[in-house]
Amino acid sequence: MADFPDVNVGGQLKVGTGIVPAIKEGDTKINGSAFIEGPMVIGSPTEFPTAYATLMVGPLTNSDPDVVPPFVPGALCQSAVNPYALCVSANAAVMGNLDVNSKLQAGGNIIAGGEVMSRCGGHILSAKKNFDIPHPSKEGWRLRHTCPEGPSNDVYVRGKVLNRNEIQLPSYWKDLVDWTTITASLTPIGAHQDVIIKRIDEDKIYLQSKGGMPIHCFYHIFAERKDGERLISEYEGESPTDYPGNNNEYSISGYHYDIK
Repeated sequence: MADFPDVNVGGQLKVGTGIVPAIKEGDTKINGSAFIEGPMVIGSPTEFPTAYATLMVGPLTNSDPDVVPPFVPGALCQSAVNPYALCVSANAAVMGNLDVNSKLQAGGNIIAGGEVMSRCGGHILSAKKNFDIPHPSKEGWRLRHTCPEGPSNDVYVRGKVLNRNEIQLPSYWKDLVDWTTITASLTPIGAHQDVIIKRIDEDKIYLQSKGGMPIHCFYHIFAERKDGERLISEYEGESPTDYPGNNNEYSISGYHYDIK
């Protein structure tokens, strides 16, 4: 064992055995290259109780007063500095799997060439647009809902009418939806009232009951958005890129959902 205060290597540093094509050797060697057979630990000497990998990088423990603390600018959701064991200022490539034991955070887009999965592959994003939560009333159960799908870009509002003959539409609907596409379903409560929709405008839906009796009913109202082109639900093609309309208005689950 030798202890040197400083070591300068002008050619190659090689620790281990075997031929290393990436750094070349002999007359074709690449100056400034290195090969270390590993396992190799950088940072905290006690962070890794066994050899988990060829290279193990732990927290910075150098107590030299000139060493900058292990914080680098963060561009993540928290918008704060974060402690790191490894800092890469340029692009990084991983040629195998990348396993992350905790959260995976991105300051920009996450783009996937394949499927986006969750729950250890139990849910595939392109299959359905779901949410899955602990069941609110059954212990040990879960509740899964899926997003409704349809051939038009609809929004809806629902509620209940009591002793009124008008349904006031949301104030923003006149700028969001084409009011001529409004449809409404009514369900009388407590008694048959023969409720009908007398007329519709961009602000209200006007109701009428038999003999003018008090109206008590549920309502469910749909309308198509007008802030963009109408959806073309069927088209000829092999992928979403063949869509004949403006694809920039849509986020396609399983295709470019991650970057829109």
